[in-house]
Amino acid sequence: MKILIRVVITAVALWVATLVVHGIDVTAATTPRKVGTLVAVAVVFGLINGFLKPIVKTVGCAFYVLTLGLFAFVVNGLLLWLASWAAGKMHLPFHVSGFWAAVWGAIVVGVVSWLLNLFVHDDQD
Repeated sequence: MKILIRVVITAVALWVATLVVHGIDVTAATTPRKVGTLVAVAVVFGLINGFLKPIVKTVGCAFYVLTLGLFAFVVNGLLLWLASWAAGKMHLPFHVSGFWAAVWGAIVVGVVSWLLNLFVHDDQD
């Protein structure tokens, strides 16, 4: 159930990014297709973050230290851009048009996800 909630939160955050950031688009014709596309891209983005982000963090540790963590914006943007590329390969109507759109989109997705996660309680015993 927690995974489903996280996917929905990421999908909502991606939707907000499509509204706020010029260059991130969902070109599906109907609302149900847009919702389905956003959920599918949220799953792809989650898988990419789950597998690649720890590797990139480990390899790029020096860059994180040298830039005082600002390199994370670049990494998150590139991972969103990669998710857009993967969505294109799966014929999903989701597109990020460039590096800066990806970076700003990743910032929006991160902030919106953080805000929405404030309302989700972790049940730890």
